[in-house]
Amino acid sequence: MNKMFSRVAVAALATAFATEAMATEWNVSVWGKRRAFTEHVEKLAELVSEKTNGEFTMNVSYGGLSKNTDNLDGISIGAFEVAQFCAGYHPDKNRAITVLELPFIGVSNLDEEVAVSHAVYEHPAVAEEMAQWNAKMLMTSPMPQYNIVGTGEPRDELSDFEGMRVRATGGLGEAFRAVGAVPTSVTSSEAYQAMDSGVVDTVAFAQHAHLSFGTINKADWWTANLNPGTVNCPIVVNIDAYEALSDEHRKVLDESVPESIDYYLENYAKLLQRWDDVLAEKDVEKVMISDEELAKFREVAGQPIHDKWIADMSAQGMPAQELYDLVFKTLEEHRASN
Repeated sequence: MNKMFSRVAVAALATAFATEAMATEWNVSVWGKRRAFTEHVEKLAELVSEKTNGEFTMNVSYGGLSKNTDNLDGISIGAFEVAQFCAGYHPDKNRAITVLELPFIGVSNLDEEVAVSHAVYEHPAVAEEMAQWNAKMLMTSPMPQYNIVGTGEPRDELSDFEGMRVRATGGLGEAFRAVGAVPTSVTSSEAYQAMDSGVVDTVAFAQHAHLSFGTINKADWWTANLNPGTVNCPIVVNIDAYEALSDEHRKVLDESVPESIDYYLENYAKLLQRWDDVLAEKDVEKVMISDEELAKFREVAGQPIHDKWIADMSAQGMPAQELYDLVFKTLEEHRASN
């Protein structure tokens, strides 16, 4: 009898150890607070846990693991398994995807943003560059076109941008520089303070970020239709961690990405629907830029910046024209399929 109990105990212990060995716990580095911009990460964590009965879990940390500008470095050394970053924080480290931050590339909604981002992410040049940081692209964080909030008199003509200090990164910063503004790339978390202290006159963000980081609370006006472009913020996974997953867990992770993106899009749509109410609540004037002024902005900050990007990146050995053409080819195909 004792021998039988011993065998049962050993079997139970062996099962416990096997379960422990199979369990996968990942850390995810994002920043700020939970918001529309991070909902796909939260959904991904929920889905992988659900589909693996808790054997694969992801702990999402808002700034507790790394500064947002250091997330790619953290991935490269394996400090955590998954991270979100924005291309404009360190364009020299992720040159290939900066094509997605070019101003006025004509992306008109979040579905299109997902399509062009994921097409570019799948290009071999992107995979190769990311591999230098031990990072693999997982999914994008699609954002609508950026618009600016500011204080004082609304800036609704291009001449008003001369000397304007604006928080804008990447290609957006270049667009504003082209029309005489002075871009600064303070991080999103520092934008409110920069506005409050007068370091910047205006801040360029997508709607969720104006809400999350409080810049809308300082604003007298918001440009409803400037739409100069957006920033590109991928979710990446550490390559070693990804390859160490069991086949089952890797399949679950990969298959959960489209569901997470769908959830993000659904959630962001709700935020956009109530944006006009937010402006009214906070007494923020909605500024419409005239077609004539918008055309001037595109002429100065559109194609010239595109051409310069292609020349600069080609000189660095990147397949720049190929990446650039891929964006427009994907847009065309996506619209045709809809």
